Amino acid sequence: MGNYNLNKKVIDNFSNTKLTQLFPVVFLLLIIAMTFFYKNALNISGYIEIQKDLFFSLNSILSKLPGLLFNITQLGDAIVFLPMFTVLIIYSPKFWSTLLTSSLFGLLFSISLKKTFLVPRPAAVFDHESFTIIGRTLTSTHSSLPSGHSITTFVIITILLFAFMPKEFKHKVFWFLFILSAGLFIAFSRVGVGAHYPFDVIIGSAVGYIAAIFGILINNNIRLGGSLIKIKYYPILILLLLIWITAIVHEIMDHNLLIFYFSLVALILSLGLIIKTYLRK
Repeated sequence: MGNYNLNKKVIDNFSNTKLTQLFPVVFLLLIIAMTFFYKNALNISGYIEIQKDLFFSLNSILSKLPGLLFNITQLGDAIVFLPMFTVLIIYSPKFWSTLLTSSLFGLLFSISLKKTFLVPRPAAVFDHESFTIIGRTLTSTHSSLPSGHSITTFVIITILLFAFMPKEFKHKVFWFLFILSAGLFIAFSRVGVGAHYPFDVIIGSAVGYIAAIFGILINNNIRLGGSLIKIKYYPILILLLLIWITAIVHEIMDHNLLIFYFSLVALILSLGLIIKTYLRK
């Protein structure tokens, strides 16, 4: 009954999501586009030049905590962030079906927009000694806009935002501010590690939000995800989680970051719960 109630709460919350909730973010993107047009920055060189000083400033400030930043920025990778919510595969299949649909939109938007804009990464433009690079030095000449990590982050936190939205107004405000702050901190870590310009992150975050809203609206009208908790599919889930655990262990062997251990523990706990439920039935 508890599982059903949680899934019903998510379904009810998603049903309150409307297309009009896209308007503020679309308006923000229009403001950015008009500003860039006014500043003659709707081209690669102009785009980079208009935010160069802001990039250096934010990179300098954020990179003062390199260890924390390098851990936090990993959450922009779906392989690392999504394990935190794998327990909801059982408790709220609607959450996961919506998350997967939204993630597909996010991936399609990311690939198509990167191929459209072809903006070079900061490390492909600026002297590497002029700013801080944490982790890999990304020198691609065509993949900066938008930030894929920011898209992934805002797909996930937007689904969280609407799935577990409280009923009381004051709680809604707190929940919104908490989720938004967490998402922006993760997204802007990409500037701190020297991987993206500020507007790569802002635009990527907006695109992630839009992808999540699309995913919610589609899942409100199509019955997806119910099969995720059917007992006959549990062996497939178990196999997928084992592969996922192997991938995280590989990341730990490569980088040994604390955040990977959180993902690993979450996956192991979810795997144990799924196996227990399968054997019990």
